[in-house]
Amino acid sequence: MEVAYTFSFIFLVGFLFFQATSILIEDKQALIDFVNSLPHLRSLNWNEFSSPVCGHWTGITCSEDGSRVIAVRLPGIGFRGPIPPNTLSRLSSLQILSLRSNAITGPFPPDFYSLTNLSFLYLQFNKFSGPLPLNFSAWNNLTIVNLSNNEFNGSIPNSISNLTHLTALNLANNSIWGEIPDLYLPNLKQINLSNNKLTGIVPKSLEKFPGSAFIGNNISFVDSPVVSSSHQPNSKSKNVGKLSEAALLGIIVAACVLGLIGFVFLLLVWWLRKRSEDVFSGKLKKGELSPEKAISRSQDANNRLFFFEGCNYAFDLEDLLRASAEVLGKGTFGIAYKAVLEDANTVVVKRLKEVSVGKREFEQQMEVVGSVKHSNVIELRAYYYSKDEKLLVYDFYSRGSVTAMLHGNRGDDRIPLDWETRLRIAIGAARGIARIHVGKLVHGNIKSSNIFLNSQHYGCVSDLGLSTIMRPLAPPIARASGYRAPEVTDTRKSSQPSDVYSFGVLLLELLTGKSPIHTTATDEVIHLVRWVHSVVREEWTAEVFDTELLRYPNIEEEMVEMLQIALACVVRMPDQRPKMVDVARMIERVRHTDYENRPSSEAKSENSTPT
Repeated sequence: MEVAYTFSFIFLVGFLFFQATSILIEDKQALIDFVNSLPHLRSLNWNEFSSPVCGHWTGITCSEDGSRVIAVRLPGIGFRGPIPPNTLSRLSSLQILSLRSNAITGPFPPDFYSLTNLSFLYLQFNKFSGPLPLNFSAWNNLTIVNLSNNEFNGSIPNSISNLTHLTALNLANNSIWGEIPDLYLPNLKQINLSNNKLTGIVPKSLEKFPGSAFIGNNISFVDSPVVSSSHQPNSKSKNVGKLSEAALLGIIVAACVLGLIGFVFLLLVWWLRKRSEDVFSGKLKKGELSPEKAISRSQDANNRLFFFEGCNYAFDLEDLLRASAEVLGKGTFGIAYKAVLEDANTVVVKRLKEVSVGKREFEQQMEVVGSVKHSNVIELRAYYYSKDEKLLVYDFYSRGSVTAMLHGNRGDDRIPLDWETRLRIAIGAARGIARIHVGKLVHGNIKSSNIFLNSQHYGCVSDLGLSTIMRPLAPPIARASGYRAPEVTDTRKSSQPSDVYSFGVLLLELLTGKSPIHTTATDEVIHLVRWVHSVVREEWTAEVFDTELLRYPNIEEEMVEMLQIALACVVRMPDQRPKMVDVARMIERVRHTDYENRPSSEAKSENSTPT
């Protein structure tokens, strides 16, 4: 009997597992049919034959047991055209659908009525047209609906009143006409019907919402009744056309006060604009900036994040502005932020300052930068350009920059950067810069704060190719001037030999543990290159090296060899400096080990930030 029960149990488990797997396969095929039938600009890592859907496919979330697809988030993928019928509608367990910030056309898909479990629907910033769906009752679990910034027309259906769980409804910036129905929605917290063609009055059920929710329509609120005084029927007629001196004086004083308030307000606005570093610097770093406000200031419908081929992130500008973020640092060309997205991915957003070129030239340079693919170059994943904001998106490298490792926390509890790691930093950075120098590309801003460590402790170079699109920097910028070749007076005119010089300074920094420009206990300013030359000239070479390296045995010869490479890089005459590809080979020969083998591709989760 026990054997029979055991067999029955095993059979039942196997049957349920087979059934769950079979359903997931059907969901997978529905997604494949959808993406294969709808043209899109960005590639997706949806492999029909190998990679599993759950936890691997971009923008896809499965149920806890892995049996069904419950969320599809694909904003900013570049979808064009109407949604293919009988594709997404087959995902019967779907709870979240986000296709915002694409270029999807056509009417609202009628077969979406089969998505009865849908709770969150985000279709804003597309080109949908035609009437709104009539039967909202089919989605009685809907909590948030955003169909704004499309070309929907027709009237607002009464069936919305049946959405008792609805907390937010956004139909702004469409061509919806007619009167607003009386929507008794007990849980509704936000509504936006602005910039449509609505008429009539705001129904009583929606009077609690601010006027901004209805602006841009030919509608009004119900007027309050006029209270009249029956025992003074002639008091109004007696005073028509007459103003007492006190009333006139009061009007004049009120006008002056209002004028003063207006002037102070304009001054305050000007001051805030002047003082504000950027859209991200205040509320974004706390994750509090309203996406709608930020987008209205810095984004129009045609200015969206541009993703490079091979990037599998699924987010848009709205996601970045909604993200929990913190300032990582201020660099030569802007401020870098760590942004944690809704799907738990972490990216680095760099907001550029002082960009000196127009949109066309900016985009051309970003195309060049985005084409550089190498395991020792931090890849540019996406960019955004508008009149007010220029943003770059990179992977996040968690191990931090070489600056922090070399110069941060030099107390008793410091963990020193060992020689093995310094060698790998130098080898990785040299290989990355050598790759950048293929053709005529120049980095222009090589320094230790732009070198990061991957999972194998090899150096990776960030901030590629920005110097040519920025305004020239003033000479006394201490963080950059110590790396700058003597012939560089305009940062926009950096060259490959000047990159070699900057890399030579980085090598000296790794060898000495000292910053390119630092002060002594007597406040004397020391330039690292000059100091090293003076020490070597006096034949005190051993005094050059970082005292933290003295604890490691049998590395003196390697350090001296690396010092010679660095000094060859920082010679004064540009044409006497070695090529970067030769520098990389020389460093690889410092230790005759497996360094000749290129490191494998690094996991992006091991990454930190360009600053």
